[in-house]
Amino acid sequence: MYHWGDDRRFNSYNSYFKREFGGRLQKISIDAGFSCPNRDGKISHGGCTFCRNDAFNPSYCRPEKSVKEQITEGIAFHRVRYRRAKSFLAYFQPYSNTYKPTEELYDIYSQAINIEGVAGIVIGTRPDCINEETLCMLERLKEEYTDKDTGIKPIIIIELGIESVYDETLRRINRGHDFATTSKAVKMVHQHGFPGGGHYIFGLPGETREMMINSADIISELPLTTIKFHQLQIFKDTKMAEEYLANSNNFKLFTLEEYIDFIIDYVERLNPNIVIERFAGEVPPRFLVSKPWLNLRYDQVLNMIENRLEQRDTYQGKLFRINK
Repeated sequence: MYHWGDDRRFNSYNSYFKREFGGRLQKISIDAGFSCPNRDGKISHGGCTFCRNDAFNPSYCRPEKSVKEQITEGIAFHRVRYRRAKSFLAYFQPYSNTYKPTEELYDIYSQAINIEGVAGIVIGTRPDCINEETLCMLERLKEEYTDKDTGIKPIIIIELGIESVYDETLRRINRGHDFATTSKAVKMVHQHGFPGGGHYIFGLPGETREMMINSADIISELPLTTIKFHQLQIFKDTKMAEEYLANSNNFKLFTLEEYIDFIIDYVERLNPNIVIERFAGEVPPRFLVSKPWLNLRYDQVLNMIENRLEQRDTYQGKLFRINK
């Protein structure tokens, strides 16, 4: 048994939820019509060069529908697909879901928390779109929606798009902020007592394998609760797709076999206290310019990674202290 409390060779998201919340909670994606400051002209135009949010959105997740409609349809969908899920988390996913005035945010989040079966919310956003005012509002929201009979508080999780620890990469993908902004935001979320998640992309142009592996040491120093890893996939109708089609030699995309060994090398150096929510991204092949991994589902990729961890007799954090 590993120090996170089970026999899996990494600190898994499913086990984390069982430990912290008593069982499976299924996320329901919501598009509440947000934007980003590097899309609307506040700091830039066009958004991140890799971004195509609709590639990740289920059919019920559409901004023309109300928050309630999306959650109701999402619950009906997931109760068929995931029968073990007893409660749900409203996942504000596309774009920057704190990029509106604070009181407007309070009203939007309240709509979700008020729906029967919803145990809390997950807020996806950018590091430069989180601040003390928003976090204090979320503290107030949590207190005001605490069940007076049971004392149970709504779950509030904040996910930040980290994408890279290297400023040159962040400039190249038109991110609009530096890594210092990311580090500050992660620490701010942690100081306010909210579980903080991160999204990280492997294979962004300009980054070598060594740079990506070394980023494990930097990520390990952040007070993150969870992290999602994504292999770079080139989406149609994006600026990055234009760059890729113009000169694919500037990109080194992982094959499945390369990625499995890479991600194991990476997690050996990753802080074992950080919960891994997912090892790789999964989108419908119709959205991709780049070649998908044999149309494999994420569960199949996860099984291959776990088998390789066992073959190599290794685990998350095995080399973590060595690199400190």
